[in-house]
Amino acid sequence: MTGKRGIALTAVVALAAVGIGGTAVAEPSADHAGRIDRQVVQRALDAMARTGGQGVQVRVSDGRHEFTARAGTAEVDSPRPVPTDGRFRVGSITKTFVSTVVLQLVGEGEVELDAPVHRYLPGLLPDGDRITVRHLLQHTSGLYNYTAALPPGADGVLEFRYKTWTPAELLALSTARPLDFQPGAGWRYSNTNYVVLGMLVEKITGRPYEAAVTQRVLRPLGLRATSVPGTRTAIPGPHAHGYLRAGGQVVDITEFNPSVAYAAGEMISTTADLDRFVDALLDGRLLRPAQQRELTSTLPIAGDYALGIEKTVLECGVAVWGHGGSIPGYSSLMVSTADTKTRLTASLTSAPDPGQIEGFDELLNEVFC
Repeated sequence: MTGKRGIALTAVVALAAVGIGGTAVAEPSADHAGRIDRQVVQRALDAMARTGGQGVQVRVSDGRHEFTARAGTAEVDSPRPVPTDGRFRVGSITKTFVSTVVLQLVGEGEVELDAPVHRYLPGLLPDGDRITVRHLLQHTSGLYNYTAALPPGADGVLEFRYKTWTPAELLALSTARPLDFQPGAGWRYSNTNYVVLGMLVEKITGRPYEAAVTQRVLRPLGLRATSVPGTRTAIPGPHAHGYLRAGGQVVDITEFNPSVAYAAGEMISTTADLDRFVDALLDGRLLRPAQQRELTSTLPIAGDYALGIEKTVLECGVAVWGHGGSIPGYSSLMVSTADTKTRLTASLTSAPDPGQIEGFDELLNEVFC
């Protein structure tokens, strides 16, 4: 989950924090493929681990070549390196999976993008007759972000780390507050939107939303290391540990009940699976042409945030599409050029003493510019 806009890393808990500056859009030159300097990538990762990350792993695909790199360690007080095939909590990248499923349902005529939520989930939202499916996907609904009502800070996280939440409980945290703005009249990132979308998918399909994600995305693409954990607290398979500092103590937060994130941010994946997913999604292999166009459609009011995916223009003028995510202990990133010729997926695990992360801009510039 994340409550801020954009995909740049500005803090250890937010690989998805604020937009990267720039306005002119350009594509990488044709001779860029194969010219990424791996030593520069490694120096950037080393800087990230040195300045606040416990460990970091990345996967880079540049059209003809693919490689992984890592820095830091998988655990505090251990020399074990971060596994380059390690699984991690992807946070709000979950939203892109959910958006894909919703757009598939739109293409099948089961859902209309500009229909009010009340049509599918009558009585669920006080303003469900004015909030549309598109509003939810694009964060223009005005729904209060329920995560802002959770107990704050690291101490707050420890209060609910093992608690099982229902979607209705999460939604109630939001609807107890007034709308931030009238539906369609503004933009504000709100995890509540994707809680409602998860409930919508379940209503339309008659099954848990994770079943739809598995059937429609994970299995067709062979994403065997990606899962929707529900209430399961452990990360299966090889993985690095994430940490919090609370009450002066270092706390390993790797075990965590992600039901508090639900369809807004609970999934687990790997850099390889995320790379395959964003490649297929932007290549048009998951959606019909009309919905593919909708996927990346933006509105002036929403800036560069489209339907569960976002465009960011780097300082060098190159535009990338993707999403970032954060959840206690883990930050993640999935970005690609529109033609999918250059892609980057990454996971950063937070350290007990997080600092101001350095090296992230250098990483993006080397891979994409």
